[in-house]
Amino acid sequence: MAIELKAPAFPESVADGEIAAWHKQEGESVARDELIVEIETDKVVMEVVAPEDGVIEKILAAEGETIESEALLAIIQPGAVASAPAPAAQSPAQSATIDDNDPALMGPAARQLVEEHGLDASQVTGTGKGGRITKEDILKYMKTAEAAPSAAPVPAAAPVQARAVDVPPGPSSERIEKRVPMTRMRARIAERLLDATQQTAMLSTFNEVNMAPVMALRSKYKEQFEKTHNGTRLGFMGFFVKAACEALKRFPEVNASIDGSDVVYHGYQDIGVAVSTDGGLVVPVLRDADFMSLADVEAAIRDLGLRAKDNKLTIEDMTGGTFTVTNGGVFGSLLSTPILNPPQTGILGMHKIQERPMAVNGEVVVLPMMYLALSYDHRLIDGKTAVQFLVAVKDLIEDPARILLQL
Repeated sequence: MAIELKAPAFPESVADGEIAAWHKQEGESVARDELIVEIETDKVVMEVVAPEDGVIEKILAAEGETIESEALLAIIQPGAVASAPAPAAQSPAQSATIDDNDPALMGPAARQLVEEHGLDASQVTGTGKGGRITKEDILKYMKTAEAAPSAAPVPAAAPVQARAVDVPPGPSSERIEKRVPMTRMRARIAERLLDATQQTAMLSTFNEVNMAPVMALRSKYKEQFEKTHNGTRLGFMGFFVKAACEALKRFPEVNASIDGSDVVYHGYQDIGVAVSTDGGLVVPVLRDADFMSLADVEAAIRDLGLRAKDNKLTIEDMTGGTFTVTNGGVFGSLLSTPILNPPQTGILGMHKIQERPMAVNGEVVVLPMMYLALSYDHRLIDGKTAVQFLVAVKDLIEDPARILLQL
C-alpha cells in the first residue's frame, strides 16, 4: 500500500512553508529516515525524512511551491526497488546544432561588435559559460581574420582600404548582475526588523565595562572548567547571560513585553541568543536561564549555535524569549545599536574587547574594555531604568563574584 509523505504540523505562529529542495526525485529509492525534502518556513528549515524503505512514485509539490501544514508532498511505494536507469538521452548539443547567432549566446558588448562590423557570429568560438560568446572572443576573431592572407588576389591599382583599429579589451567584457528572490527566512527577518523600527519607540543607551576581572577568572579556571564540565569551554557569553538574568530580576520592566494596551511582566528569564547563519540571523532561546549554571549556559549556547548552522533548530527552539543578548564583537564590531526583537522590550549588545588607556585612581592604565549597548522600547522603559539596568550589568561583569552571590 502506498505511503503518503506529508509536511510536518506547523505551529500556530507559522502559517505556511516553501519547498526549499528535493533531495530525491521520482523513481529513486529511499531508505528509512533518509532525508527527502527540506521545507523553509519563516523561522527554520524543516527536514522531512522517509518513513520506510521504498521508491518515490510521485512528487506532488515542486520546489518553490508554498504549502500548508501537513500538506501532501509525495507518494512512496514501500519495499519497491528503483528500476535501472534508461539510456541517457542525446543532449541538445548532440542532436541539434546551436545557432551561434542567437543573441542569447552573446553578451551585449559582443553583440554590438558583431553588428558594427557585420560579422558572422557562427564563425566565432565562444569561450564563455555554456559556449557564450564574449567581447574578447569577437576581438580575437577580428584580429585573426585581419592577419590571415586574403583568398582573392588584390589588384595592384586597387586603393588601399583603411585598416580597422583594434579595440583593446577593457578590464571586463561585461558587468553581470544577478537578481534572485529573497528566501522566506530572509524576507521574514527583513519584515520583523522593519516592524521593530516602525512600531516601537526604540532608543539606545551605552556604557563601557572593564573586562579584566572576567578575563583573569577565565584564564585561571579555563582548563579546569573544561575538564570538569565534559569539554564545555568557558566563554564570555555565559557571564553576560547570567549578569543579564540578575539585572532583569531587579528591573522587571526590561523583562516585560507589550501586548496591545497591556504590559505582560514575565516571572522568568528566557534569554534569546542571536546566532549568525548562512541563511540569516536567528535567535534560539535559553529557557529558564536564571536557573542554569554557567556551565549549562555555555553548553546550551554551543549546542544551539551548532544546530543553527546545520539548520537543525526546531520551531520550539525559536519561540518565545523575554530578552535577547547579541555579540557583534565576534565579527570585530566596536560599537553598534542592536535592533529590538519584538515583542521583547530590551536587547543587550556586546562588542569587541579592545585595550584602551583609562584613568584609574589618578593614573593612566591600559585596560581591556568593551562597549555595551542596550536598545529598549521607550514606550515601556524609562531612560532612568535603562541606564540603571546597564550599570547593573556592568557592575556584575566587573566583579563576577556578585553573579554567584547575587549581590
